[in-house]
Amino acid sequence: MHAPHPSPEAVLKAELSRQWRLLDLQALDTRIDQIDHRKASLPVLKELEGLQREASALDAEVVRARTAFDDVGREIAKSEADVQLVRDRALRNQTRLDSGQGTAKDMQALQHEITSLARRQSELEDLELEVMERAEGLETTLREHEAARAELASRIADLEAARDKELGELDAEREQVVAERAQTVSGVGEDLIALYDKVRASSGGLGAAALTQRRCGGCRLELNQVDLGRIAAAPEDEVVRCEECRRILVRTSESGI
Repeated sequence: MHAPHPSPEAVLKAELSRQWRLLDLQALDTRIDQIDHRKASLPVLKELEGLQREASALDAEVVRARTAFDDVGREIAKSEADVQLVRDRALRNQTRLDSGQGTAKDMQALQHEITSLARRQSELEDLELEVMERAEGLETTLREHEAARAELASRIADLEAARDKELGELDAEREQVVAERAQTVSGVGEDLIALYDKVRASSGGLGAAALTQRRCGGCRLELNQVDLGRIAAAPEDEVVRCEECRRILVRTSESGI
């Protein structure tokens, strides 16, 4: 038993005026695709992406610098507290020594401790100065990072405004083209639109093309004599397709057949 032969592709009929409108529709759809591509590939988008990565890295630097600065601030507070403790003890000892109350041994011990406290205070004050100098450097680094981040934020804001302006203009144009498309579709007919949409979906966005000087406007190949003869013999209202790319071919006065 032989397998059934596949049925030939159904021949679609559509007035030539409807087929011509299909070319108008294709032009509008191509423009919509171009607008969408333009929206997705604006140079400002790539520039913004780079600046936002830079901003994220700089944010991390600011956090690290602020954390280091806050940590050294606590070190300063502890150093100041340590120095103050030594000063207070030395002051109490000096007051007792000045009062002359106590034995000679006690006075000698107080004098010795006051001397030791003076050395300790000097060491602590040197340490405090070192920490303060480190804090000054860290503060400078933090302020530099914050200033750079503020400048970057300003640049990003300017680019975002430029992006929004360009996208707004493209959206307005797209809206206008979509409105024109809706009007054009109404004059094409559902049957022809269904075929056009199917072909367009499988042909890189180009569903219909004009036959110009014996050449398909879709794949840009010149038709052979057999295909030209077939198309020339086809009724005016028959929807024909390119044998190479299967796009809808619309015959015009410039078809060369």
